[in-house]
Amino acid sequence: MGRYLRIVAGTVLGSAFVLAVAGSWLIVSPPELLKVGSGYAAKIVCSNVFLAGRDPQDVLATDVQAPGHPLLRLMRQSVDMEDRTVTASLLGVFAPGHAVYREGFGCAGVPDGDYVAAQQAVADVPLPAVAAPSPGTPWPAGDAISADPRLDAVLDDPTLLGPGMRGVAVIHGGRLVGERYGEGFTARTPLLGWSVTKTVNAALLGRLMLDHRLSPTQAHLFAEWNGDARANITVADLLAMQSGLEFNEDYGDVTDVTRMLFLEPNMARFAASFPLASNPGEKFSYSSGTAMLLSHVFMNALGDRWRALAYPATALFAPLGMASAVMETDETGVFVGSSYMYATARDWARFAQLILNDGIWNGARLLPEGYVRAMGTPSPASGGTYGEMQTWIDGPGQEPDSRFGLPDDTFWMLGHDGQSIAVIPSRNIAVVRMGLTPARLGYRPQTLVARVVAALEAAD
Repeated sequence: MGRYLRIVAGTVLGSAFVLAVAGSWLIVSPPELLKVGSGYAAKIVCSNVFLAGRDPQDVLATDVQAPGHPLLRLMRQSVDMEDRTVTASLLGVFAPGHAVYREGFGCAGVPDGDYVAAQQAVADVPLPAVAAPSPGTPWPAGDAISADPRLDAVLDDPTLLGPGMRGVAVIHGGRLVGERYGEGFTARTPLLGWSVTKTVNAALLGRLMLDHRLSPTQAHLFAEWNGDARANITVADLLAMQSGLEFNEDYGDVTDVTRMLFLEPNMARFAASFPLASNPGEKFSYSSGTAMLLSHVFMNALGDRWRALAYPATALFAPLGMASAVMETDETGVFVGSSYMYATARDWARFAQLILNDGIWNGARLLPEGYVRAMGTPSPASGGTYGEMQTWIDGPGQEPDSRFGLPDDTFWMLGHDGQSIAVIPSRNIAVVRMGLTPARLGYRPQTLVARVVAALEAAD
């Protein structure tokens, strides 16, 4: 019996020692995958709590844990409502990730935990006031819907709206003619666009091109590129995702894109550090790093830090009346133009209406002539799949839109987890669809859009 007890005691002590060593390792030098997971959790919770006004535990359970990597189910969070910070960590102890809210700029991930630096990066920026749209004035100048009953059957069909739908808005002929919202979401809820943000980012560069502050052919974009062939990369190459820069866009592990978004305080500097994998202009390669470079390009073109940080609001959001729109920055104050813009479905629709208007708003041209046409024009390097201005030619799944019966001029803004805006200039129709719909579910918004077009073209 004594020998048995000694064996049990030895086993327990050995296990405790192993656990202590493992715990110390996780605290002192946690694996990067854990840090990516905690950084992601902190950032998503922060933005949805402080921008969208959602419950922290619901965001953690619904947005972070339910659809994601099994590792994310072990994440726990601490939300400081007074300091407006979020910390997430494995089991509440290991590999902490941090995020902080800044008024007017949403949340920033803070990989190094330096909240003060993140706050100072956007401090004292004078942002224009954007008045909330009047409920009694027709959209887009106000918020009154011109509901078209022909859409009722389409928008009441959950199969067409897809699993995890959070907001759908349909515009036709310059009016908001239909909308629907998922449980817990309303017309007032800001929704994350993920990579739909890339097209807004491209529009900001278009605004500067209209003012002759940037040119599509401009090269020598970053000082660190001037000593090699990267100096030949042009703004147009970046917009068409044909820069030739190496960048791994795979998700679900520690890759270039997840490292950039969740481990790097200065995302643009990280994206600029990659070597060429091919000559500029020769090969299409979808890259969120490229969009981060474009953010840095437009901010550099403005020179003054305050003016650059206010530019999305002054150049787009205020003119369009997008009162809910917030484009977030990284810790250093560079806009995350690849991924992080929040807006209500109605405000995403306002941006889509600008595109349908060929870049004109209230009689004033905001985008250069031909810029919208380039959005729907395939870049040569992409083989017909991607436009020249951060848009997709075919919808999710890269199945030809013609297979769904959509008009030939349809093009798309697409984002992670089921975000989409379909733009059809020939029909003066755009369909915004936002949600939490992982790609593995196989949802295709093309079917929804095709049914919307058919309904709006049907006789009364």
